[in-house]
Amino acid sequence: MNSKTKFLASFTKFPLHNLQQYRTIAKVRLKWVKNRSLDHIIDVQTDLKAACLIKDAIIRSPTGYLTSKSLLDSQNLLGLTVPTMRFIRRYPSLFEEYPHPKYPSLACFKLTQLGKMMQEMEMRVFEECEGDIVERLCRVLMMTKNKMLPLQSLHPLKWDLGLPDDFDRSLVKKYPDHFRVVKEINGLNCLKLVCWRDEFSVSMLQKMNDKNIGGDNSVSGYRDFKRGKAALEFPMSFPRGYGAQKKVKAWMDEFQKLPYISPYEDSRGIDPDSELMEKRVVGVLHEFLGLTIYKKTKRNYLRCLREELNLPHKFTRIFTRYPGIFYLSLKCKTTTVALREGYRRGRLVDPHPLARHRDKLYYVMRTGLIYRNKAADMLTHLNNLVDNAEDNAGEEESDEEEIKAGDEYYDSEAEIDSDED
Repeated sequence: MNSKTKFLASFTKFPLHNLQQYRTIAKVRLKWVKNRSLDHIIDVQTDLKAACLIKDAIIRSPTGYLTSKSLLDSQNLLGLTVPTMRFIRRYPSLFEEYPHPKYPSLACFKLTQLGKMMQEMEMRVFEECEGDIVERLCRVLMMTKNKMLPLQSLHPLKWDLGLPDDFDRSLVKKYPDHFRVVKEINGLNCLKLVCWRDEFSVSMLQKMNDKNIGGDNSVSGYRDFKRGKAALEFPMSFPRGYGAQKKVKAWMDEFQKLPYISPYEDSRGIDPDSELMEKRVVGVLHEFLGLTIYKKTKRNYLRCLREELNLPHKFTRIFTRYPGIFYLSLKCKTTTVALREGYRRGRLVDPHPLARHRDKLYYVMRTGLIYRNKAADMLTHLNNLVDNAEDNAGEEESDEEEIKAGDEYYDSEAEIDSDED
């Protein structure tokens, strides 16, 4: 069977294990535990993301600058908790303010010399990681029911997935054998997967288990898991206070024993109310978050993908039901969901090259005026400065988490899921 035939067949096949239903696990009511270390990371990256979005908007502008008038109503779009003008003026090392050529009372903002050099470095990182970026995007599309997603749902995820600002043009043009832009019946432009790729259809959880198994057994193990015979276990790291709860441990043990369903398999034959579907939903969310640069994204972004990923209506309750796998943060007036296994001692376990570059950009933002006109001097020793800053931050955050994590408990129904419907 060739790749094209497999691709078409994936729409209609229903694995045998999909016909088996499970409703045997006892439910345990859990409460949310605050993690100050992950909250701090999300707080920092909110500013970093906003700065990147403003930077990209300046680059897209035909004039090479943005006016204060055009920035006034962008606070919510940028996810900021402070007015945009106050925010952009905090970082004179990245954004330079000057009067409009025709209207002196109108403030304008452009990239500083250092900001332009950081942008050039970012473009080189995108070029070096292009293969990885293409694979990420293919995997996201392969998880969907119809192997395509509306561009309006993908655009908010650009920063999280590490996609170039113009991915819907540059990648489609460069990889016509991977992607195509099509118009749906409802008139929306969608990015569609052109060809199914078997090499991308092995989930990260399966890869982790293959590393543990090794040798020829990994091949047979993958075949077993495809047939629903292998119960692959999710890595879990519970907040302090859950380890001694026998009911929680028994619940998680039963959950782990359920057959693992790949997020790349067709799931339309599974009973939506079964425990098997619940484990499948956990697997899809685990895989999607694992594909993001920072192993996290906003909960509302995932809601926009609910139908395409075949998730139940109230799927976000999964995040509070499985605190050993996911963490929900309420920082910055929004709800962010993170993959616990992606972090250790307040830092990413395996940082992507783009994440490393963004760390350097954040360091540039925090330097203030001193290096604004000495960009070349700054870049020559930026790597060492950032590495030292990361080491110190990692030590501080790990201490804070070790002492304070788990001190505050909140009712998951009342606070976390208050805006579920």
